[in-house]
Amino acid sequence: MATLNPANSTGAGRGSPAGPGRRAPAAGVPGTAAVPGAPTGPLTTPPPFRRLVPPLRGRFHLPLGGRSAAPGRGDLRAAVAPLLAARHPACPGGEAELLRGYEVAERLHRGQFRKSGAPYITHPLAVAMILAGMGMDTTTLVAALLHDTVEDTPYTVGEVRADFGDEVAVLVDGVTKLDGERWGGHAEAETLRKIVLAAADDLRVLVIKLADRLHNLRTLHYQPVHKRARYARASHELLVPFAERLGIHVLKREMDDLAFAARSPEAHEATSGAVRAALRDAGRAFGPAMALLRGTLGEHGVRGRIEIRPSHLYAVHESLGGDLAGLRPCEAARLLLIVDGGAQDCYVALGAVHAALHPIAGQVRDHIALPKDNLYQSLHTRVIAPSGDPFEVIIRSRAMHPVAEYGIVAHIRDAGDDAATAHAVAGRRDLEWLSRLLAWQSGAPSAEFLDGLRAGLAPGTVAGFTAAGDTVPLPAGATALDFAYALAPEIGDRSIGALVNGRLAPLSAEVRTGNVVEILGDPGASPSEEWLEFAVTVQARAHIQRWVARRRGEDEADAGRRRLVRALGGRHLDLLAAEARGEALAAARALGYPGVDAMYAALGTGSLAVDGLVARFTRP
Repeated sequence: MATLNPANSTGAGRGSPAGPGRRAPAAGVPGTAAVPGAPTGPLTTPPPFRRLVPPLRGRFHLPLGGRSAAPGRGDLRAAVAPLLAARHPACPGGEAELLRGYEVAERLHRGQFRKSGAPYITHPLAVAMILAGMGMDTTTLVAALLHDTVEDTPYTVGEVRADFGDEVAVLVDGVTKLDGERWGGHAEAETLRKIVLAAADDLRVLVIKLADRLHNLRTLHYQPVHKRARYARASHELLVPFAERLGIHVLKREMDDLAFAARSPEAHEATSGAVRAALRDAGRAFGPAMALLRGTLGEHGVRGRIEIRPSHLYAVHESLGGDLAGLRPCEAARLLLIVDGGAQDCYVALGAVHAALHPIAGQVRDHIALPKDNLYQSLHTRVIAPSGDPFEVIIRSRAMHPVAEYGIVAHIRDAGDDAATAHAVAGRRDLEWLSRLLAWQSGAPSAEFLDGLRAGLAPGTVAGFTAAGDTVPLPAGATALDFAYALAPEIGDRSIGALVNGRLAPLSAEVRTGNVVEILGDPGASPSEEWLEFAVTVQARAHIQRWVARRRGEDEADAGRRRLVRALGGRHLDLLAAEARGEALAAARALGYPGVDAMYAALGTGSLAVDGLVARFTRP
């Protein structure tokens, strides 16, 4: 028989308060598990996530208020003790490095305080605690302790490198914000561009940034009211999607809910109350279905465990559009089946689930054969409970489960404190979303980059296929033209049409999940400005806009050069000969243009007067 026992949910929760005087917020979905045999306790706070950041109140032995005396060695060790204890068994070493990193960070931040009144060092230590709870390596934890030193103290990246080595310096530099006074209104966009470029070489940069944002969201109530919603909105638009793309769902869920609480406190409170009420009957609602599943799974020889998994509050709010009237347990939670065995056993389990409970047609999603962009693997199906309520069942193996929860962090954690292996895993370049982002970001101005990043990270993806069976992930609403540019920029530039499921279709045809798309091309074809009317992906739009701008510039340069040829011809001067003698280039540089084409383009647009330029060619 299968040994399938209800257990505490591994759903999202908020973890513990992050600072002195912090009021503990409602943890995802309050309440206790009502499933027979399940441990009591918060249904939404799984043991792995509860350990993510232990309560920090009372843990710090640092100078408070106006005291500025340096803590003694014993105080430093006591302050770092929770961090040392929180480390994953895969990363048991590095105590000396962590103590030294904390000592440097504490000394540099001494006299600086958070909005809460707590010493500033409590923030980098909390960030390191979050990362330690997820199992990050010592190098990452040291970088987390130091992550604000270059930005907020006289400490330089060069000093970080000299004191802690190249890897720590790269991580600290990657998360350091650009100077707002120097970059002005472009600072946010260029800082994010810098983080993306740094993450291309080492994804741990993004992981540190996400942990930093999570702790700031936990302490957001100390900020003025007008800043909370803006900060939370930016988190939802730009940082939470990065957590999703990296597959770090334990961070994504909590960041989602904290940002939701800051942006829409009334809606958050209403959702929390409705979900709490719905889950009081979770055991009674899911119990009959679980009993049927145990029997059928046993008959199929499947072993594992079943958990009731509540959805986090923001997901419930988004899925129901705020309509919480009569919220049922099956709308607020799902069943998670973690199977002993491999992928084949997951498919056997899927058959067993469908044998026990009536499946809903067209509601099976296979993310094992077709993993998501963020490495996520599971089977999802919707079935009808004995009560008549539809609900979702998620099936995955034990090996898939850590990746489903922690994404790229699970792979880095497997490397332990082997620096070379951890760096190799964190530097992986096989993430499609990152490759697409890198492909268009370099030529995008600051404002366009930020808008493009929001669009590129927006939720909602479809999966098209090439004729060879390769998956091409695209955002919802993407067209065959977007598919072409996702394959390669040169394919997009030369495309003239498409075959969708073997039928001729225009480039504007929308691609739907499961479509097989073949791009028809012509070596002599080129992009059209009209394509911008139906191009959806940032990558496609950026390439088209660049081509249009370049073509427009070339046309303007041609027009300007023709004007100059006519003007010089009236004075019996040959522009071709003047160009050969370098006179045209000299004139361009004297007028402040980088080259002759830019000067000719200025003539073409009328921003440079032709008479003044002709005079430069007629001087003796």
